[in-house]
Amino acid sequence: MKSPVVKRSIVVAGHKTSVSLEEAFWNGMKEISGLREMTLSELVGEIDSNRQQGNLSSAIRLFVLDYFRTRAMAAASDSKLP
Repeated sequence: MKSPVVKRSIVVAGHKTSVSLEEAFWNGMKEISGLREMTLSELVGEIDSNRQQGNLSSAIRLFVLDYFRTRAMAAASDSKLP
């Protein structure tokens, strides 16, 4: 059985590193980077530079979760408007 976690190599701030994430998080990252008109490496670099603690994979998961949670809350608020 194939693992749901996918390990990919990515260049962050000029350094090659590998990140292990579930496919859903990779897809979320691609969507966010496309909407922001930046590369996946640029977005991961931004997340890496802003993280307070923990490893990069965890920081990415929390970033993607927060991004889509914020969008969902905004959509819910918009739907309540008359």
